[in-house]
Amino acid sequence: MQFGIFTVGDVTPDPTTGRTPTERERIKAMVAIALKAEEVGLDVFATGEHHNPPFVPSSPTTMLGYVAARTERLVLSTSTTLITTNDPVKIAEDFAMLQHLADGRVDLMMGRGNTGPVYPWFGKDIREGINLAVENYNLLHRLWREDVVNWEGKFRTPLQGFTSTPRPLDGVAPFVWHGSIRSPEIAEQAAYYGDGFFHNNIFWPADHTKRMIELYRARYAHYGHGTPEQAIVGLGGQVFMRKNSQDAVREFRPYFDEAPVYGHGPSLEDFTAQTPLTVGSPQQVIEKTLAFRDYAGDYQRQLFLMDHAGLPLKTVLEQLDLLGEEVVPVLREEFAKNRPADVPDAPTHASLLASRKGAPAEEGARA
Repeated sequence: MQFGIFTVGDVTPDPTTGRTPTERERIKAMVAIALKAEEVGLDVFATGEHHNPPFVPSSPTTMLGYVAARTERLVLSTSTTLITTNDPVKIAEDFAMLQHLADGRVDLMMGRGNTGPVYPWFGKDIREGINLAVENYNLLHRLWREDVVNWEGKFRTPLQGFTSTPRPLDGVAPFVWHGSIRSPEIAEQAAYYGDGFFHNNIFWPADHTKRMIELYRARYAHYGHGTPEQAIVGLGGQVFMRKNSQDAVREFRPYFDEAPVYGHGPSLEDFTAQTPLTVGSPQQVIEKTLAFRDYAGDYQRQLFLMDHAGLPLKTVLEQLDLLGEEVVPVLREEFAKNRPADVPDAPTHASLLASRKGAPAEEGARA
């Protein structure tokens, strides 16, 4: 099972000081957070994609390429790649290039995003969001697997005898997760291709997340990729920790109350009771995260949102120390207990390459 962090790259004032970081400071902080993730033993760093203030990660592959050069083991991913408004040809080429630079330590998460105005900025119609996601991903899937593509669709110009370059590393396409909070069509799409399904697992109650994952698992089996239990599932999560739970609540409350995504809404207590948000001690984080398996089953990837709502970099790095030293080692051990032997690990470049060759992944092979 993989553990890591994901970021949305928001530039938000610190409600305790009133200071807003510059874009440069926020970008550099995201890099520092990625490097810290590897240092403390996490497996994955994922960045979002946004093209509007107050967010900065408009070019995920630029950031991930820079992080790749400064890390050795970390899997580099996205928490959203906008399949609706990006050109599938550009996605195919950008992430294949990143694959080569990072020696295969790359996967990505497709999503439609949650910012309506982005569609017309890129010449698209938000009312076609699902159809864009379906058509664009079908083309992307082919571009990575066929050396020469002839294609015609509704939303972009046709392709005749087209070859995207560079070709995927070792002929193996990056593994794709499809991220969705509420759209069953995206769970269906992930199942159809045998790809992973990622639920951000932050805002919604457990019963909603459970229904989405069960739909994906059932359809994954329907399309003949394996049993429902063998489907590839990822979950998000959101935590804030201190050694003492009362200290965590007291310190995090002003950030929660003013956060752009949920500030001025339900109380911190109500939100933690009704959603996966955990604010407390490392032990409380462990207990609540382990409970995700009760409604998600045995799954492959757990990512945490740690840097948002104006939290200063120093605080985020302290959170990562707690996550890496006190939380993740226990989660690895506990999630491994009673895990059925036929439940697969999270796909990596090495495992996908070995699967294509019909051999087990070699120790020390490319991640």
